[in-house]
Amino acid sequence: MNPVAWDEPDAPAIVMTDADGRVIGWSEAAEKLLGYHADEVLHRSSDAFMEPGDRTARGREPRWSGLVTARHRAGGAILLHVEGVRLRTAERRESWLLTLTPDGQQVLEPILSRAPVAIGVWDTGLRCVWLNETARRLSDVFPFFRLGSRPEVRAAGFDAEATAGAMRRVLEDGTPVLDRESRRTSENGLTDHVLSTSFYRLDGADGRPLGVCAFAVDTSHSRARDRLALLGEASIRIGSTLDVMRTAQELAELAVPRLADYVTVDVSERVLPDDGSMRRLGATEVSVPKFHRAGVASIHRELPESLWRRGEVVYVPPSSPFTAVLSTGRSHFEPVMDTSSGTWLDVDPDRARVIHDTGMHSLIIVPLKARGDILGVAVFVRTDNSSPFGKDDLELAEMLAARAALSLDNARQYTRERTAALALQRDLLPRNLSGAGAVDVAWRYLPSDVIGTVGGDWFDVVPLGDGRVALVVGDVTGHGINAAATMGRLRTAVRTLSYQGLPPDEVLALLDRMVVRLAEEDAGAGDEPLDTTGATCVYAVYDPLTRRCAMSVAGHPPPAIVHPSGEVTFAYVPGGTPVGLGLGSYECVEIELAEGSLIALYTDGLVERRGADIDAGLHRLSTVLAAPGLAPEDLCDQVIGTMVDGTPSEDDIALLIARTRTAAPARS
Repeated sequence: MNPVAWDEPDAPAIVMTDADGRVIGWSEAAEKLLGYHADEVLHRSSDAFMEPGDRTARGREPRWSGLVTARHRAGGAILLHVEGVRLRTAERRESWLLTLTPDGQQVLEPILSRAPVAIGVWDTGLRCVWLNETARRLSDVFPFFRLGSRPEVRAAGFDAEATAGAMRRVLEDGTPVLDRESRRTSENGLTDHVLSTSFYRLDGADGRPLGVCAFAVDTSHSRARDRLALLGEASIRIGSTLDVMRTAQELAELAVPRLADYVTVDVSERVLPDDGSMRRLGATEVSVPKFHRAGVASIHRELPESLWRRGEVVYVPPSSPFTAVLSTGRSHFEPVMDTSSGTWLDVDPDRARVIHDTGMHSLIIVPLKARGDILGVAVFVRTDNSSPFGKDDLELAEMLAARAALSLDNARQYTRERTAALALQRDLLPRNLSGAGAVDVAWRYLPSDVIGTVGGDWFDVVPLGDGRVALVVGDVTGHGINAAATMGRLRTAVRTLSYQGLPPDEVLALLDRMVVRLAEEDAGAGDEPLDTTGATCVYAVYDPLTRRCAMSVAGHPPPAIVHPSGEVTFAYVPGGTPVGLGLGSYECVEIELAEGSLIALYTDGLVERRGADIDAGLHRLSTVLAAPGLAPEDLCDQVIGTMVDGTPSEDDIALLIARTRTAAPARS
């Protein structure tokens, strides 16, 4: 790939295409990123700036992401990370909102750069897009480790087609390939180099493949091929989720029995911030609470070596190898354990008894260190295996611990951000809503079950003072604490605009311009741009005197209307683009609601599921809403219970149900 210089925009570039890939929206940031003016790309195929072979297959998924190679107007290629969100127009046609971010490899680099092996990343077209320094040094011997190259590149004495076939299979079915041996022979037929390579597929947040990652080591002179395979497996198995306890258990289970007979992973208090403070626990001069046991594995199912189970607090003597490793950050290596009189075990009779009963004879204690912080310790012990640990075992244990520590730190940071975002959401979402005599209302909010994906869904009911009431549901694009903060700003803005008594289409138009202006001001102040690009929204105003409901939508799922008979229809309001993009205006429609009618507003997390069409979700929703005898509160419970059905939610869900009262109040 030939690099090209470009002016990186202050905010993500936004492009909208129809279902056939024709460009229907082009932001200034897109022009700044790719060099094309809107007149050059609007109503033309996105092939004008995106490699046709790189266009991700979107299928029926509501969201997708991937690495894409784009062409700059000045020439040359740019690697982009693309996030796509499916929208629907007023005519129920599909369109796509694309967020383009340059240097897609930066999404992967913080995770991969610390691995102790050569690493390369190939996109879905199997072109090499990223290499670490170790991999670059292998490029003279194994030519597929070259930026811009494909694995089919031929070289004397190298089976390129076999390597390419292995990578294609990994990309197609997602099954990792571990410890695949590649050989490069010299012209005289003698083997010069042997490469041990493990391939695994990189998947985006939406489950679609981003490419293939390879971990490789030159094993021409290696005496520990099985250990290299273990490292390759560790890169796949350790840190499979952003969960501290599961990551710790993955390390323990991976190391038993291939490295040790018994392994524990104990983390300090700050790694599990939701647990009670250990300072309140009892301590003595010879035993203090120091860790939480997060992972444990043994060749013996009953865990006879362990004094504490997972989740329990671990006590250690103040002067012991455990506290020494925690304070110094250096590993404790004891090939032959000293259990004689006069050691630290004198003040820890329980551990001494277990060591004697289980035959522990060799010990390694490694600090779990990441980004300069020590998160805990990993303990490796041999019992039935009579061979003492060697220096190479210590090195392998430290490599495994380093990989696990980075994953633990990532899990800790994501958990903290999620906790903060959820707390912010709880503070910003309304607690008490009233229909002001016009409607009876009920609502539900369910945060996503996916760690690190707290969103910005919101809902509101705004009495307008003249008997009318405004009903609002919105969904900020993006996730994390920025999305939650943006949600709070938008909810406040909508309330302020509502009090002006404007029709719904004008409220959304003003909100659109306000969000654009706020984003420009944030970028102008030199702040980091928000990781959100706008929000979808539905805004409805019900007048109990005329029994008419006016509504407008901005890229949002249609409101559901439940008639007193139980018939359910969807109000397909001519839709505009999400607010905050500055790409269009909005329309307003009015419908008459009979006494006892019900209107349901919701976010897409309620009706969209991976692998299923949105129409299937809307059909399920209409079926469960067809219960005219239920009160709004009971109907909310029934909708959530049926639509979610106990399965983990991949997106936030907001639901607002309002039922018109049977007697309209007189307006003064």
